[in-house]
Amino acid sequence: MADVHEPEIRSYNMSQIKGKDTKPEMLIRKYLHSHGFRYRLHDKDLPGKPDIVMPKYNTIVLVHGCFWHGHERCKYYVVPKTRTQWWLDKIDNNKSKDKENENKLRNLGWQVLPVFECELKPEKRNETLAKLIKEIRNGHTSS
Repeated sequence: MADVHEPEIRSYNMSQIKGKDTKPEMLIRKYLHSHGFRYRLHDKDLPGKPDIVMPKYNTIVLVHGCFWHGHERCKYYVVPKTRTQWWLDKIDNNKSKDKENENKLRNLGWQVLPVFECELKPEKRNETLAKLIKEIRNGHTSS
């Protein structure tokens, strides 16, 4: 099936999607900061330029959009009906890069805590953020 938008409209729509400073990322950053945590952002010296780097806690928080990172069994991960194979290839590539970068970071001694955007929806937000703080402080990796 062909794209439902003209190339100019599709290009504009795609240009509006942010890779940094997304709403889920800002929500986590504000929460961490308000609880006394300090961090660096998008460290170019680390694999994958992780979203939030907390050297004091040897922890990295990765904030993943459910669609872009192919969050399995999530209602926010819906494969488009047009150019389906292209999207599946793109998302599979994102997931492979995620796994590779997480492995590299763990091999460098970092605790890696991924958080998906669906875990930050209002009904789950408090539980997710409290769990995140606990994992940072305890130094346990999430599954």
